[in-house]
Amino acid sequence: MSERLIYLPLGGAGEVGMNCYVYGYGPADKERLIIVDLGVTFPDMDGTPGVDLILPDISWLEERRERIDGLFITHAHEDHVGAVGHLFERLGVPIYARAFTANIARRKLDEYGIGPEAVTTVSKYPEAVTLGNMKVSFVPVSHSIPESAALLIETPAGRVVHSGDFKLDETPGVGEPFDPDMWAEIASGGIRAYVCDSTNVHSPNPGRSEATVGPAITELVSEAKGMVVATTFASNIARVKTLAEAGERAGRSICLLGRAMRRMIEAGIETGVLDDFPKVVSSDDALDIPRENLMLIVTGSQGERRAASAQLANGKYRGITMKEGDTFLFSSKTIPGNERGVIRVINQFSEMGVDVVDENSGGHYHVSGHANRPDLERMHDILKPQILVPCHGEHRHLREHAKLADQKGIANVVAVNGSMVDLSGNAPRIVEYFETGRTYLDGSVKVGAMDGVIRDRMRMALNGHVMVSVIMDEDEPVGEPWCEVMGLAETGASNAPLVDVLEEDLNQFLMRAGTKTLMDDDRLETELRRITRNTTQSEIGKKPEVTVVVSRLS
Repeated sequence: MSERLIYLPLGGAGEVGMNCYVYGYGPADKERLIIVDLGVTFPDMDGTPGVDLILPDISWLEERRERIDGLFITHAHEDHVGAVGHLFERLGVPIYARAFTANIARRKLDEYGIGPEAVTTVSKYPEAVTLGNMKVSFVPVSHSIPESAALLIETPAGRVVHSGDFKLDETPGVGEPFDPDMWAEIASGGIRAYVCDSTNVHSPNPGRSEATVGPAITELVSEAKGMVVATTFASNIARVKTLAEAGERAGRSICLLGRAMRRMIEAGIETGVLDDFPKVVSSDDALDIPRENLMLIVTGSQGERRAASAQLANGKYRGITMKEGDTFLFSSKTIPGNERGVIRVINQFSEMGVDVVDENSGGHYHVSGHANRPDLERMHDILKPQILVPCHGEHRHLREHAKLADQKGIANVVAVNGSMVDLSGNAPRIVEYFETGRTYLDGSVKVGAMDGVIRDRMRMALNGHVMVSVIMDEDEPVGEPWCEVMGLAETGASNAPLVDVLEEDLNQFLMRAGTKTLMDDDRLETELRRITRNTTQSEIGKKPEVTVVVSRLS
């Protein structure tokens, strides 16, 4: 039986976030498998109201659990490592990561009572982990979090480079610089396939180094008159350090606010990737420091309602308030979909008289952690892969990256979630499609996207809800039906309370309904639901969700 090399994205291909990829080698449908990343994406009130996190659907992996040799985490961003704790027990496979990422993964597993031995710390290339017929190395790349890595996956069918998230930065501040000589050495062994980050393929200019933002931030902080507050992604500890150093140079005391920010700094110090971080003060001590001598570095760069930025915008956080003349800096980019929350925070600060500086201020205070189009082309030229598979991006990003490969004469394929690609031949082929879904972390439980829970919640949010209660004694109603209404206007076209109109129409139906209907709970519920929706539609123009409770006297 012939053997093949396969690639299957279960998340992160055709979307930004929830990264989860599978590689396998062996006879068809008997391949030994490895997983690359197990991340989350975040909900929104429009499509997933009330949901806490969105996880990949790993049912395909569970069905093949005995064939999975390991899970490799490229870096510690939530969209790559965030689902590890939530889903580990369903897979139970060994986890491999570099030291900083391993530290974050162990913290997530600890929340579920899983011991640190579940994660194996691996050193960077050329050290490798051999699992069955595959050998995997963590190749250092620059990104907006320390110790990010691409993966070099060596198989009998050839070598694959999975890029992870990366940029070409020779002066990253924290973490390893881009090393073209190392990549040339790797390429000299031949690269069958390059599975590559596509996020910034539409950005026409070469990416900027993390080092370029330091002087501009220092100047801004030094010239500010009141208190300075800055926010960035908590995981971008190079930027957090840049911000803290700018505050220190301006003679300001530094205070970190937000659990995620402190956790990332602690992880950086524990693993040795972060040193010489400026001294910080507690939030209690910050209250006694003159405003002009204080700089806060806070969570909430995406307008998250519970983060420190939003709390300050609402009035107060840990006793600290913003005032007219203060400066608030967004040293970050707003992720598409988060604009509404960020704008809300900006407007709240504006109403306080706070000066807000964000990504629209000339781009001086933030640089992306992803490779722009010229940087992608440079990596194509260094690696000279036989095949390019775009990943990590919306469909428009994947398609544009594929066009770029076409221009360079590189065989390619646009493979969205659920597309199994055979990488064994001279050109990639999609050989099978699988259904891929999502799992919602809803409170303390996980529900499937097709379970109807969130759909029903959305319907109630859009249309309101009516509870109808009826007591029956065989074929006779006991008293009149009564209704409870939620999320609907109280008075409609009849200029009478909606509840009264509903109860009257329902009572009229019960008075004239036949014995067969009155004795059959299912038929009775169906009719009561229909009348409730029709009456509400006539009165207020809405068709609500309706719950009918029929109680029978024994």
